[in-house]
Amino acid sequence: MEYRHLGESGIRLSAVGLGSWLTYGGHVEEEAARRCIAAAYDRGVNFFDTANVYGGGRAEEVVGRALADYPRGSCVLATKVFFPMGEGPNDRGLSRKHVFEQCHASLRRLGVDYVDLYQCHRWDAATPLEETCEAMDDLVRQGKVLYWGVSEWTAEQLEDVVDLCAEAGWTPPVSNQPEYSALQRRIEEDVLPISEELGIGNVVWSPLAQGILTGKYRSLDDLPEESRAAGPQGKFMGRVMRQEVLDAVADFVEVAREGGVTPAQLAIAWCLRPPAVTSAIIGATRPEHVEENVAAAELEVDDEVFDEVDRLLEPVTVEGV
Repeated sequence: MEYRHLGESGIRLSAVGLGSWLTYGGHVEEEAARRCIAAAYDRGVNFFDTANVYGGGRAEEVVGRALADYPRGSCVLATKVFFPMGEGPNDRGLSRKHVFEQCHASLRRLGVDYVDLYQCHRWDAATPLEETCEAMDDLVRQGKVLYWGVSEWTAEQLEDVVDLCAEAGWTPPVSNQPEYSALQRRIEEDVLPISEELGIGNVVWSPLAQGILTGKYRSLDDLPEESRAAGPQGKFMGRVMRQEVLDAVADFVEVAREGGVTPAQLAIAWCLRPPAVTSAIIGATRPEHVEENVAAAELEVDDEVFDEVDRLLEPVTVEGV
């Protein structure tokens, strides 16, 4: 396994991390989740990502119980705050109240004394940035959070938060968690360059474009039974579930096979190329998925192969979140 510094910070993450969105604490049974987490840990994965909102807190509970089997210091445990966790007016956002209350709630669900990386799940236009940054700095000083980061913040927002923290003497964010794949590249224009300039590492999610880049989907009229696209979670895939995309991916699959790798491995390796990308977060429902995807961190792929991937997929890229 390759380990990379998270931006300019001292902490190092596995180049492939394991996430829990739409899986653990939801439709994936806890024992299956434990097997996936064990498979990841055994293959050298040290970065495990979750969020308070995933499964209404259940994902944190499942991940926390599974990671309790391993030395705390061997894992980089990340969670997030922003989305509603109740019906009250203060049960959402990045106010000091919500951030503090949800940090403590996440610590309880995860069964730990601190989280390695605490992330602002989205930008909160209703809360002063100063309030959020000072709250994060306080959590770092209290030892409940080691590093903090953001998710899906724009290049301008990243510049603003780093400048503000520098002026105030607060602990700055070290990471951003944007969506990124060969089918969704919007961060390449400005987020990745600004991140590199600011010393921020990106831990990207959905490197397989919701499973599209595995090649499992060939036709909109013939979706595999029990696949994500065929179930309720298919609502998250509308942007990429177009026949022109599936046709291009079919050619991408052939490129991967000619290179002796799986489409998933090639897709993840593609995401890991930019210097500003620290880790690609995968999702998995079975241990064999983990083992296949984690192997992408060890691939050596010729630039000509990546050029062919771009030729096939760049014309059918989609908009982001």
